[in-house]
Amino acid sequence: MTRPDQRRGPWGPLTRALAVNVVLPLALFYVLRAQGAEQWLALLLSSAVPALRVAWALATRRRADSIDLFVAALLAVSAATSLISGSPRVLLLKDVGLSVALGLWITGSLLAQRPFAHHFGIRLAGEPAAIERDHLWETTPALRRELRTLTAIWGGGQLLDAAVSAILALTLPVDVVPLIGRCQSLIVLGTTVLITLRRARRFRARHGVSLLGTRPSHQEPHGPALAKPTGGGV
Repeated sequence: MTRPDQRRGPWGPLTRALAVNVVLPLALFYVLRAQGAEQWLALLLSSAVPALRVAWALATRRRADSIDLFVAALLAVSAATSLISGSPRVLLLKDVGLSVALGLWITGSLLAQRPFAHHFGIRLAGEPAAIERDHLWETTPALRRELRTLTAIWGGGQLLDAAVSAILALTLPVDVVPLIGRCQSLIVLGTTVLITLRRARRFRARHGVSLLGTRPSHQEPHGPALAKPTGGGV
């Protein structure tokens, strides 16, 4: 049976993730600061929003994503360190640690049998497309090269985001870092997405294959799909 989030495609979960991890913490931070809360307390409480999401997932579904658990653990460590040091900048560096971890994880997947971009494409297309995507991976060298390139781009983008975020967290006034940092991260993410879409369209035009599988080709798996492009899709 198809779950509601599968019917809505990847944008529903993505929207919820942005709301919980970006919009709500940012709004809560500035509301607390406007009410006179200290910087470290406002940062701590606003950063706890993703952790509450993890607690809710554990309470209702008895499970949570590994990324969510990592965010919660990183918050706990940074909060404890901030209480000891008394510096709110330690909490600001939490986001740097997350970006570094994601960047290293994505880049490290290049050493695995199938890289991040391959699994991300299956997530976008849905599990029914997994068999076709696995077959294309095995039979289409051009697809393998391009997915590895995309994986390197996504991993590099996260590491770049971490480097810039660290500079912002250590040099700018604490009160402006959350807003500027979120905007900077969204710019890096948006640029990475645009590069991905451009390369995906170019790949489809050249090879007749949906790079990320968002529109399955519906061809029999006899070999690399090199049919005439039908337009659209990534």
